[in-house]
Amino acid sequence: MNNPLDVAAVVGSLRRESYTRRLVEALAQLTGPSMRIEIVRIADLSLYNQDDEPTPPAPWVEFRTRIKRADAVLFATPEYNRSVPACLKNAIDVGSRPYGHSAWAGKPAAVISASPGTLGAFGANNHLRQSLAAVDMPTLQHPEAYIGGIDKLLTADGQLANPGIRSFGEKFVSAFESWIRRTA
Repeated sequence: MNNPLDVAAVVGSLRRESYTRRLVEALAQLTGPSMRIEIVRIADLSLYNQDDEPTPPAPWVEFRTRIKRADAVLFATPEYNRSVPACLKNAIDVGSRPYGHSAWAGKPAAVISASPGTLGAFGANNHLRQSLAAVDMPTLQHPEAYIGGIDKLLTADGQLANPGIRSFGEKFVSAFESWIRRTA
């Protein structure tokens, strides 16, 4: 059997008990042996400043190297003020530089957003897609994944709480795997 697809997950929430991170961890449990999802830490990325490019900070170099090694990227975001959190946008900026050497270019992507509210971070999801288009990432269009009421959809032990959300999660990871194989 070939090596499993290596999916780097970029989670736009730094909170210890982040629903978004817990959702990604639950999705990772739904993948079969042909795909592996690993969360890539973004908390250590200093704000992007082009002046730092001649000697980029070690976390930038490590992040870019990890993203380049991945077969695809899963972006998971909450919504802050109808957009993505600053840490997620910063990670996109760090990975897209230096100009002409983007870690993102051509890499298949998917977006999932989650919120305790009913809209499921719809605004952040769509705003994030604009940035992914700008960095040349072919992004899964369907199924769209806006998970509202996430605070009620995860169990204390990190599982998806009901058959409906579990079924959706299985369909999402399956569609993403197919997307990666078609576009990689």
